[in-house]
Amino acid sequence: MKPVHELLDEYNDSHQNRQNKILHWLCVPVIVFSLLGMLWLVPLPELHFYFLQVNAASLLLIVCMVYYLLLCWRLAIGMLLFSLLLYLLLAWLDMTGKSGLALYLVLFVVAWAGQFIGHYIEKKRPSFLRDIQFLLIGPLWLMSAIYRRLNISY
Repeated sequence: MKPVHELLDEYNDSHQNRQNKILHWLCVPVIVFSLLGMLWLVPLPELHFYFLQVNAASLLLIVCMVYYLLLCWRLAIGMLLFSLLLYLLLAWLDMTGKSGLALYLVLFVVAWAGQFIGHYIEKKRPSFLRDIQFLLIGPLWLMSAIYRRLNISY
């Protein structure tokens, strides 16, 4: 496994254009949210953790957190906080009946369209087309930018 700084630098190479960066700041969190939302709708009925029902979204988050921990525990803390925020939002939407496949699917498609528009403007292919793990590096790239802005070392 490559070191986190090498992965972030490689991801950063295809994200230099200002418009592409803005689109990524808008679209990457929406993609993560909508993907988790769609997976939230896939219950795993035999699995419960206290009052929480385990679903496909929670399993994906666990796998992602392990990956992030292996890369960089400090960035993993930020990703865990972000993931918990999304998890709570999804739980609230589920409890209030405001969630649904149509909502998550529309958000997912629109956000991916924004990503590809950004790469069209940048004139560089998305990193994940070279290496699938960059689908997980995109959110980490944004978190690393937040850490740098807050002067938090990683």
